[in-house]
Amino acid sequence: MAVNYSAKEEADGHPSGGVGVPGGGAVGGGGGGAVKTRKPDNTAFKQQRLPAWQPILTAGTVLPAFFIIGLIFIPIGIGIFVTSNNIREYEIDYTGTEPSSPCNKCLNVSWDSPCTCTINFTLEHSFESNVFMYYGLSNFYQNHRRYVKSRDDSQLNGDNSSLHNPSKECEPYRTNEDKPIAPCGAIANSMFNDTLELYRIDNDTRTPITLIKKGIAWWTDKNVKFRNPTGDGNNLTALFQGTTKPVNWPKPVYMLDQEPDNNGFINEDFIVWMRTAALPTFRKLYRLIERKNNFQPTLQAGKYSLDIAYNYPVHSFDGRKRMILSTISWMGGKNPFLGIAYITVGSICFFLGVVLLFIHHKYGNRNTSADIPN
Repeated sequence: MAVNYSAKEEADGHPSGGVGVPGGGAVGGGGGGAVKTRKPDNTAFKQQRLPAWQPILTAGTVLPAFFIIGLIFIPIGIGIFVTSNNIREYEIDYTGTEPSSPCNKCLNVSWDSPCTCTINFTLEHSFESNVFMYYGLSNFYQNHRRYVKSRDDSQLNGDNSSLHNPSKECEPYRTNEDKPIAPCGAIANSMFNDTLELYRIDNDTRTPITLIKKGIAWWTDKNVKFRNPTGDGNNLTALFQGTTKPVNWPKPVYMLDQEPDNNGFINEDFIVWMRTAALPTFRKLYRLIERKNNFQPTLQAGKYSLDIAYNYPVHSFDGRKRMILSTISWMGGKNPFLGIAYITVGSICFFLGVVLLFIHHKYGNRNTSADIPN
């Protein structure tokens, strides 16, 4: 008897010229091996017999979920929003674009021609707790891909070989006059270098406010990520011998501060600047003003003046500079976005719950079965 094979059977693994026989090889085939097949193994996973759970969305489960989310999110959002609004904050724009601004004379300042100006202002309310002084920049894109890569982390971590042979990622701020730049790269070269001093005015007498310059950087950055070159830590001039300062810097990195534990690559102003911002408008911590006792506010309401050593040019790229005084709360600085987001999500869920409850109450009990005429 002749046996014909279809193309499908051939594709399923039957060898041409033979018929598979249980327990044996193949009839008419040339070999005695097992029959090949594409059928998956008979396991729960490959045959899709694993246990599964699928929620059945009914009015009894969906409606309570919407109301619970709304009742939880709305109070949380209100609490966060109120907390954020209770944070004291005062901001001064000292870019100097306005002709009436005291810093207008410094508007076209360059890196090598510093300028000074003074801005007087009045605090209407006292700042009770510790006060954080920030500098803010606008229209400055620290998130640019090429800018972010323009650094040498090995050099900043104190590696001596990278100190004298920086990474090529630092180009064109890798070398200057045939000497390696320390620290190299565009981030370090554009470091913010305005100097801000705060004074309280009482009866035409100016009293300086103590500004603390330590403790402004992340602990991991200060103690792990940034290190001075290995060697005599008390003689940074010798450690950085053979290198040169960044092009836009007025002085080398080992002269950023007089204190050894805040000089060189571990200078906290430098460390703060090297942590790049994600958005073109940002603020970075500049100084701390600690509360001296519990009986007096840190900054009393009254008249103050801000002395500015205007060194950082921003007018060429339409940037702006600001000084911000702010307190903080348990959730950090002033940021109403999180509270608004919670309130919005909670309100939407509560509104959807009301709408679905109305629809269910009006249409849910109807008999949807079709009437069949006799």
